[in-house]
Amino acid sequence: MFAFNFNIDRYTLCGLGAILIWSTSIALARSITEQIGSLTAAAAVHLVGGAFCLGHHFFRGPNALNSVRRLSPKYLFGCGTLFVLYMLALFLAIGSAADRRQVLEVGLINYLWPALTIIFSLFLLKLKANLLLAPGTLLALLGIFLVLRPNNPTSLTSIFTNIASNPLSYGLAMIAAISWALYSNLTRRWAGPESGGGVVLFLPAAGIIFLLLRLGSIEESLWNWRAVGEVIFMGLATALGYVLWDIAMRKGNLVFVAAFSYFTPFFSTLLSCIYLGIAAGVALWLGCLLIVAGSFLSWAAVSAKGSPTSHNNKF
Repeated sequence: MFAFNFNIDRYTLCGLGAILIWSTSIALARSITEQIGSLTAAAAVHLVGGAFCLGHHFFRGPNALNSVRRLSPKYLFGCGTLFVLYMLALFLAIGSAADRRQVLEVGLINYLWPALTIIFSLFLLKLKANLLLAPGTLLALLGIFLVLRPNNPTSLTSIFTNIASNPLSYGLAMIAAISWALYSNLTRRWAGPESGGGVVLFLPAAGIIFLLLRLGSIEESLWNWRAVGEVIFMGLATALGYVLWDIAMRKGNLVFVAAFSYFTPFFSTLLSCIYLGIAAGVALWLGCLLIVAGSFLSWAAVSAKGSPTSHNNKF
């Protein structure tokens, strides 16, 4: 079995900071997309984040540049495509949600990716899991059942009816969860210890692709000082989160940070409720906690053998 070491130094705090920063993503993405549109928001945020990430990377000197050159083409193009797909699907899912209450549901579907990462790792990384995987997966699915349940009905039919009311948003959220679970496993498989250098290319590449998509589409954008401020904050926070996470994974208490990361759905839901002024019901909170518990048990099911993607988490 695994054992926790609760030694919290400044490097470990970097990891906790990254988790809290990323927990603001759903709320900020919704606020920005409401003002300037989904594609415009995605392009602006990733261009800002990409510029910051490139600047930080070049500031680190020749060693950082050499780490990028060592990345394999399979990783750059394969995982790069999954990275862009995840970001695009998530922004479109959040932007197309019918209302802010539905944003919480979409966000929690996205947070199925930790449990899916563990399941995919059994096939892609040939990891072995113990008996905790089954209850972990069931808890995560039960959490989604409660999240998607309308206020009164509890039948499967009522859930399918709820999904059918906005299949695009729910479907994109599921695509996001699957694509990031695949990204996390394939990053470990194709890039190994050099994987940290890929994000410095993926963020600006995503911004450029989203900008091209925006130029080829019709989308109403109403820029104001709030939108500008939120774009800059989210872009910098996205890049800073990766920097802090990389520090924590290299020098901090990896097991503690990885375990703490599974509370991200809770933090994200809490911050979304505060920032967007949403009153979440009991069922949604219970579903959120079940997703957290299910993801944690799934992680614990393979932690004795080594976590498959602890350094590639995204929130």
